[in-house]
This record gives sequence, structure tokens and C-alpha cells, in this order.
Amino acid sequence: MQRKSWSPEAIDTKVPSVARMYDYFLGGDDNYQSDREACEQLLQQVPSTKVLAVNNRRFLRRVVRMLAAEYGIRQFIDHGSGLPTQDNVHQVAQTVAPDSRVVYVDNDPIVLAHGRALLDENERTAVIQADMRDTEGIFGHEETQRLIDLSQPVAALFVSVMHCIPDTDDPGTLVRRVAERLAPGSFLVVCQLVSDRPEIRAFVTDFMEQATGGNWGRVREEHEVTRFFDGLQILEPGLVEVSTWRPDTELAPVQQTDEWIEWGGVARLA
Repeated sequence: MQRKSWSPEAIDTKVPSVARMYDYFLGGDDNYQSDREACEQLLQQVPSTKVLAVNNRRFLRRVVRMLAAEYGIRQFIDHGSGLPTQDNVHQVAQTVAPDSRVVYVDNDPIVLAHGRALLDENERTAVIQADMRDTEGIFGHEETQRLIDLSQPVAALFVSVMHCIPDTDDPGTLVRRVAERLAPGSFLVVCQLVSDRPEIRAFVTDFMEQATGGNWGRVREEHEVTRFFDGLQILEPGLVEVSTWRPDTELAPVQQTDEWIEWGGVARLA
């Protein structure tokens, strides 16, 4: 497939983007040379990264399908959604229930451009450009207010994005801020990159911090992610490596190495 040669003026194509790097790992073509080079450098040190990205996407699909089919969730806010790919949240949810409504949130301008082009004909779905830490701005946005009824249960998704938030911005408080706005019966889906190896945490954190121009947080440990779920009712099987969260097939790719994993789960608000 021929890669895109255009580059909107608002985008510095020389600086890798987390969203575009993720797109590259998933086999997409909405990325630039800087993104691809950063991904290949990362793979030299953490070769499981591509399979990790694929498994993470599969986890997102399973979660959305389960929430729509088994719990009747019809509203989704996808924080740090990234570039549109196959089986996006709205496609999975609306396959179960056509009246499902989805708001995608990302601060990358290319996500906004591609997302709006893709969703122009889907009135139950919107893409807004916002920093996922701006809870007030996200919930106050006209598209969120048009699509999301906060008196009814909502699924708030933070899938493979919490590692983009530095400790100084307190990711745990971000999760709680969002939870406080949601009706009982809502769900929080949270996972992020973790490693029990200090050298891997240090390498990836430093590499991504430099590569993305500071748009990065930290690879954490499992116990740190557990604190994001304090006070919440965690669904079975609990907090796990995401490829093992209610797998629907034994044929999904598995990581060949365990330098780092995507770790988290799903919680319900009482």
C-alpha cells in the first residue's frame, strides 16, 4: 500500500507521534518516516512491541463488544483514541447496537483530520481534538454534550494511553475525575504499559520522552496501575496482561518476550 505523502501544516512530521507509531505497529499507513524510524529503534530493544500493540487492539474490541452486548452500554468516550483503524469503537459497538454513541478524544491534529473524514456520515459518532487530561473541556464540548447523556451509564476508555501521562499530571486523579462525572452502572477501562524490569522502564521512558518531544509519561509497575482502580469494582478476571482478559480465541498472537506488557482491566461504578 502506498504511504501518504501529504502533511498538514499543523503537523511536525519530523517529530514522532505516539498515535502514528501505534498506527505503524498495527500495519496502518497514516504515519511518517520519523514515526517508522522510532518504531524500528524501539523494536531493537523491546521486540515484543508490535505483538503487544496487536493484542491491545484485540482487547479493546473484546471490551467494547462485551460492554455493549452484556451490559447494554450505549455510550462510549474513548480518551486518547489514536488514528482510525479497523474495528474502531463505534464499529464494534454499533454492530451490537446501532444506536450506540461514541466520542473519540485525541490531541493529535492528524487524528482529528482523518477521524472527521471517516465519521462525516455517522451522526452518532464524533471526534474532538483535546488533551485527555482536560476533563472539563472534554465533558463540556458541544459534541460530547450532543451525544453523551451523563444521567445514563457511560464507558470511559483509557486504553494504552496512561503511560503518556507524566506523574506530575497525576494519572490516578484523572481517572477519578472522570469517574466522578459518570452515572452508577458506568464503566472505566484502563490499561497501560508496565514492566518489572527497571532497565526496560528507564530505556523506554527516556527513549519515548526524547523521540516525542516530551509527549510521554512513564512505563510503570503493576502496583502503580492498580492504584488507578482504588475504590472501584473490578470485573473478572481482574487486572491482567490484556491478551489474557476474557480471550475469545486461542489463536491470538502471543508475546514472544516479556520485556513489558500491556496491563489493566475493567471496573464498574457502583
